[in-house]
Amino acid sequence: MDPGAPTTMTGGQAVARTLLRLGVTKVFSIASVHNLPIYKAIDDAEGIEVVACRHEQFAVHAADGYARATGNLGVALVSTGPGTTNAVSGLYEACFGSSPVLLITGQVESAFFGKGKGFLHENENQLAMLRTVTRRAETIRRTEDISRVLASVADDIRRGRPQAGAVEIPIDQQWRSASVELFGSPAVEPIAVDGAGIAAAVTLLNGAKRPLVWAGGGVVSADASAELTALAERLEAPVVTTIEGRGAIPEDHRLALGPRTDRADVINIINEADVVLAVGTRFQNYATRMWQLEIPGKLIHLDADIGVIGRNYPAHVPVVGDARVGLGMLLAQVDARTTDSGYLDRSSKSVEADLEVSWEEIGPDHRALSAIVRRLLPRDGLVVRDSTVPSYLWGNRVLPILEPRTSIRPSSLSIGPGIGLAVGAAAGTMRPTLLMAGDGGLQLGLGELATVAQYQLPIVICVFNDRGYGVLRQLEEAVMGERFGVDIHTPDFVKVAEGMGIPSAHIGSVPSFETEFAAALERSGPTLLEIDLTVLSPLKFPIPAHQRRA
Repeated sequence: MDPGAPTTMTGGQAVARTLLRLGVTKVFSIASVHNLPIYKAIDDAEGIEVVACRHEQFAVHAADGYARATGNLGVALVSTGPGTTNAVSGLYEACFGSSPVLLITGQVESAFFGKGKGFLHENENQLAMLRTVTRRAETIRRTEDISRVLASVADDIRRGRPQAGAVEIPIDQQWRSASVELFGSPAVEPIAVDGAGIAAAVTLLNGAKRPLVWAGGGVVSADASAELTALAERLEAPVVTTIEGRGAIPEDHRLALGPRTDRADVINIINEADVVLAVGTRFQNYATRMWQLEIPGKLIHLDADIGVIGRNYPAHVPVVGDARVGLGMLLAQVDARTTDSGYLDRSSKSVEADLEVSWEEIGPDHRALSAIVRRLLPRDGLVVRDSTVPSYLWGNRVLPILEPRTSIRPSSLSIGPGIGLAVGAAAGTMRPTLLMAGDGGLQLGLGELATVAQYQLPIVICVFNDRGYGVLRQLEEAVMGERFGVDIHTPDFVKVAEGMGIPSAHIGSVPSFETEFAAALERSGPTLLEIDLTVLSPLKFPIPAHQRRA
């Protein structure tokens, strides 16, 4: 992070010029009295576009979607006080999802900061609040320090396991002119890889008869998909992924088992493996059946975050370091081999068997929808899935993901972030983007349809409408034997979207979906398709045994 020569500029300009040095091209924002100098400087900066969102939570979700789709730092600019409290949910999701998102917010004038005098938008405990949902949050007290601190926080949250960060800057320091040294670089040094761990891992892998690779989201965020795929081919090892790890290997690859770490047929393959190479994963609860999944084989765990190694499963060989660098080192040292052909054959058949179970859960209509989406959506098209039953049952598991950074969902399983994530992903790539959302989830961010329309983002918004919270309906009936609080009034989404200037259509059959989805992909801008779930074959959401009534 080499500083530039000191130059006189305002605090707002210091922010904008630092973001340029960090390689930022999009900032997702809502203008406010406590961020106007920054907003104006960014808006004036050649090379950065401000995307004006409608709610601070969704501005942060958009920065998150941008980061996941592009691999670059995502930035949101909001106001102090109510604007920043609105942003907290977005920061929570970015931290949970290991996404490099930087929130820049204002603060009241230095003379009133921390005094509790009741100043406009005052929040003297804002920094403490931000530190609960970020890796690092800082208050910048002097204009001279803006670039240095901003770049330092950006480096911190991008290095190793990415997470969210935040800075707050008093409004007078944004207006003030001072001599400022500029800092910041588009890239950060990766976490060094433990050479001794790599050597031990090579020995294990070279002796393995039935190796298996477990790929998490860290593979995707480290841009290590090519290395992982090449290593799997060298080892002739099947690859199972978490949902966050989708795209780490193309799911039409002969060695890909897909996101099925928790599925009965694939669990048998995990049990057979004599060596498991896990990369970029925390072994989260649903991926491991609430940590009831056993990994009998010797476990090699490669991760940039030393804190997650051994947290949920003991590692026979722990390897701390960057996933891409570490996989490259393994690729250079392991021997090519022919894996037990029976094991590979059983691996392939496990996917076929699980798909049959999935088709039964999904039903014929949703199976057809999934096939239509994969056939028509370009290979590099993005699939953003909010928390809704079709996402759980076929978007997350069955719809093939063919390239890295094309699969995005709320990692915390929160409801509603989908529209914001899609805005950022589409704005960052300008590639066709499918958003799978429920009627309940979309209403949480309905105002962002105006953002989609304003910037003519290439998003096909598929609203799966069952007039309520479908997941909770089934959970309530299975767990409590009754239903309450889940049936909600929903608007005519087609009329709402058309009021925003977005072409729209009601969908009541599989053929109509195919026709309208194909037409939507032909448009350069957005489309909304409201899909009536009540007229399609029913989805059978599997309720885990431990959640059912006795």
